[in-house]
Amino acid sequence: MAAFSRIVRFRNSAGQIFYGEVPGDDLVDQKSLVGSKVAVYKGESPFDNDFSLTDNKEEISEVLAPLAQVPIFECVGVNYLKHVQETGSEAPKYPVIFKKAPDALAGPFEDVPVHPDCQGEMDYEAELCAIIGKDCKNATKENALDYVLGYTAGNDVSSRFWQRKERSGGQHGSAKGFDKFAPIGPVIVSPSAIGDPHNLSLKTIVNGIDVRQEARTDDLIFKLPEIIAHLSRGTTLRPGTVIMSGTPSGVAAYMKPPRFLKDGDVVDVEIEKIGRLSNKMVFEKA
Repeated sequence: MAAFSRIVRFRNSAGQIFYGEVPGDDLVDQKSLVGSKVAVYKGESPFDNDFSLTDNKEEISEVLAPLAQVPIFECVGVNYLKHVQETGSEAPKYPVIFKKAPDALAGPFEDVPVHPDCQGEMDYEAELCAIIGKDCKNATKENALDYVLGYTAGNDVSSRFWQRKERSGGQHGSAKGFDKFAPIGPVIVSPSAIGDPHNLSLKTIVNGIDVRQEARTDDLIFKLPEIIAHLSRGTTLRPGTVIMSGTPSGVAAYMKPPRFLKDGDVVDVEIEKIGRLSNKMVFEKA
C-alpha cells in the first residue's frame, strides 16, 4: 500500500483532480483546505503501485470525497456501549452488520439530497471509518489492521422512517443506503499518523452550535480488529471498502423528544486527528 501521512483528494481551478499531502497535524476543514497549496501525488489513487509524492504543488479549489468510488460500505450498528444504553437494548454478542451501496458515497462538503419519502425522521451518525487498502479475506484479530490503508470521518445519514421494523423488517441498510447518505472525509490519515484508532474523540454538531454527539472511540464494543476479522470471514474485502465502525450516543431518534434533522440543517462530524466534514440536508420536492 502507498506511503503517505494525510491525503486529500481535490480539484484545482482548471478542473484537474489530484491527491495531495496535507502538512502538519492541525484539524482540517473546508476553510483551512480550500485555497491552500499542497504537494501532489503521482498516480490516480493510493491503491496504485506508482502512487508517490512529487515536488509539484497545486492549489485546492474544491475538496472531493477521498475516494473516487467505493466497492461497498460495510457498517456496524449499535457498537458504542452508551449508544446501546440509550436504545434500551442489550449489547450484541456479534457485530451487527449492514451495507450501503457504492452510490451512497458523498464528499465531505456536499449537500445530501433527501427524497420526499424520507424527510420525516432524518438522523445523523458520526462514525470513524477504516478504509481497506488491499484484498482482505480471513483476517485475524492479530493481523486485521495490516489491511487498513487509513482512516477517515463519516456520517451514516439515516432515515429512521424506513428503519422502523414495520417498514424494513429490521434491515438497517434499507434506511441508510440512499444516494449520498455516506459523506466521508475530508482526508485519509495513515495508520501511523492516527496511532491508536480506539483513542480518538468524535462529535456531531448541528448548524454550527448544537453539539449532539460527543464521545471517544474507546467506547466501541467491537474494536476494529474484531470487526475486520468478522467481516472478512469467508469474504473478500476489496481495496476501497469503507468500514463504518458505529456511532456513539446522542442520535436524534433517542432524544426526548426526538430532534430529527430539517431541510437546510448542516451537520458537522469532527474526529480528532482527521478533521471535520460538513453537509447540508436538502429536502427534495415531491
